[in-house]
Amino acid sequence: MFMSNVDYEYTELERLLSQEKWKEADEETARCMLQVAEREQEGWLKVEDIERFPCIDLRTIDQLWVQYSNGKFGFSVQKTIYHNLGGTREYNGEVYEAFNNEVGWCPEGQLLLYSDLDFSLDEHYMGYLPGCALKVDVWYVKLGWLSDGVFSRGWYLVSSLSERLLDYNI
Repeated sequence: MFMSNVDYEYTELERLLSQEKWKEADEETARCMLQVAEREQEGWLKVEDIERFPCIDLRTIDQLWVQYSNGKFGFSVQKTIYHNLGGTREYNGEVYEAFNNEVGWCPEGQLLLYSDLDFSLDEHYMGYLPGCALKVDVWYVKLGWLSDGVFSRGWYLVSSLSERLLDYNI
């Protein structure tokens, strides 16, 4: 039984991860997070949703990803990368760009569509997953990362999730 503040069952996520069905697990993670945050109708998360997201549920999702990827994927892996690059709650375009490049979301400055991604474990960077499915084909719009045509809101989401994980020692 997995821990959840909202009595959410993570058995399907565990099943997909245990079978190394990374794309399906990423999509299930998005579905889980949207349901827990009560944002299914909108289909995307705001910074406020991440800041209110139950710590126990974040920990459960992260632990499943870390366990089944042998430490390659997970929110805590992303947090470590972000902070090692100098990431904080203060916006720094260079750090944000380096983070996106480091995890492979925007390699060499090239924005990839979800449909262009390869989900084989061997091809991925550390910290690559989870998170892509929340972006769907127009990644940044689905996550709320585009604001007046700029990517600065993406930084707020990465930063908010990272700080949330730090606050709860995840």
